[in-house]
Amino acid sequence: MSPNDVASLLLRLSERDLAVLESLRAHRLLGTAQIRRLHFAEGHATVTAASGATMRVLVRLESHGLVARLTRRIGGVRSGSSGIVWQLASTGERLLRTVHGEKKRRRYVEPSLAFTAHTLAVAELAVQLHEYAGQGAIELLNVETEPSCWRSFVNPHGTLEWLKPDLYAVTASGDYEDHWFLEADRATEHPTVVVRKAKTYQRYAATGAHQARHGLFPAVTWVVPDMARRGALEAALSAETGVQPELFRVVTVDEFEQLVTGDQSDPPIEGTGPP
Repeated sequence: MSPNDVASLLLRLSERDLAVLESLRAHRLLGTAQIRRLHFAEGHATVTAASGATMRVLVRLESHGLVARLTRRIGGVRSGSSGIVWQLASTGERLLRTVHGEKKRRRYVEPSLAFTAHTLAVAELAVQLHEYAGQGAIELLNVETEPSCWRSFVNPHGTLEWLKPDLYAVTASGDYEDHWFLEADRATEHPTVVVRKAKTYQRYAATGAHQARHGLFPAVTWVVPDMARRGALEAALSAETGVQPELFRVVTVDEFEQLVTGDQSDPPIEGTGPP
């Protein structure tokens, strides 16, 4: 895409159009309702009106080859437009790659159902953080999606290792700043997989790299579907020799808001502290 092509296309796009494209670039996949909540939450009398505006914009961007909808809907055909999942299309990918000065091309293909569900679950955590900030419950200072949120480090054996959280965020509430490594758990993996990742977090924490830069280590939190899964993961983390369960939190999706917004009825969260 030439500079002239980029300039011509940018002139036809609004600030909100570009924000939608950037969100799809960051999260890889977003549902129609998630895009509405991120970019169409204000200026509409009803959710129905906001949903209609969201679809009109997405269809227009689709007509320019900037976004594409997956063939599979979440919730099936009866879910309507709210079940449509969107990703960047080839022109949108080239446009943002040129804008950001990147050369490596991202290939967008039809993902598997499991990948789609997990990616949307991670995106949902980010969308909720933006909503809490919009409601004034927190300040959202930083959100990093994959792969920006990944961290490399040298483990005790002297080899390079990667920690791959689903999401990294920094929030503030009152006089406190909280750092989060978030994992969107869909109860599809055996608890031993979670235990292995917990050990990777511990090895990264032991390097002191994050603490040296930020003064604290993030609260590592798995967000799970229900209390049964919460109990299973907490039991696995507590039972495993070598895991420090106090370093980790497991909360249900219904408990996530209370955790992040810092309801004082809960005990202090490990890994948080004054800025």
